[in-house]
Formats: sequence, C-alpha cells, structure tokens
Amino acid sequence: MKKLVTAVMVVAFALSTASLVVAKTVNCTIDNVDGDKVTMTCDGADFKAGDKVKVKAAGKKALEGC
Repeated sequence: MKKLVTAVMVVAFALSTASLVVAKTVNCTIDNVDGDKVTMTCDGADFKAGDKVKVKAAGKKALEGC
C-alpha cells in the first residue's frame, strides 16, 4: 500500500511541475526613457502589444580588494 501511495504522489508531482511555464530570456537595449515609458530594441523578440513582461536590469559587479 505504501508503494502505491508513493507512486501516485510521484506521478502527481511530475505532472504538476510539467505544466509550469518556462520563462523566455531576450536581450534588449534601452533606446529611450520618457517618464514611465521605456522604448527597447530586443533581439529575437516575438511580443505583441499588451503582453506582460518582467524586466530585470543587469547588475554591476562590485570590485573587491584589500
């Protein structure tokens, strides 16, 4: 009975993670900033008007020394 419950739980977990959406990464360059509006040029983007996107700025690496 334990083996059956374990097998059912493994299958349920596998199916739940398989349905997750994988995020797409696109490299963009900012062309213009006007208040709240940002104009970007992106390589290989297939976006449509109204699509929601999440933008993360590239971080600058800190220089460490002694």
